[in-house]
Amino acid sequence: MDTTARNVLGGPLRACSYDPLTGYFRDGCCHTGPHDAGRHVICAKVTAEFLAFSRERGNDLITPRPEWRFAGLKPGDRWCLCALRWKEALQAGVAPPVILEATHEAALQVVSLAELQAHAWHPAGT
Repeated sequence: MDTTARNVLGGPLRACSYDPLTGYFRDGCCHTGPHDAGRHVICAKVTAEFLAFSRERGNDLITPRPEWRFAGLKPGDRWCLCALRWKEALQAGVAPPVILEATHEAALQVVSLAELQAHAWHPAGT
């Protein structure tokens, strides 16, 4: 795992979520590596619409899977999403908001910075 990973804004990659624990390496960050075929590099704040969309596409992120130490996601959780799935959701009009500082620069090989910025999550009051 690369500890010098950069985010899409060019800064250090920030943590996405420790609860639920996310990331291909389950380290809380959207790090990637040669074995991460899905490129789990986009940190998103998932929505009910996105979760339903993902389930329809064969990736159920809602149902708990204790054998994988996965409690299931609910709207508002942060999760490292596969870049291609986020792009599919974007094209379908259900892309969840993105936390840019926690999204790995490898996402830019699949989606543009402008697309990510257009869906950037901003905490209330900012």
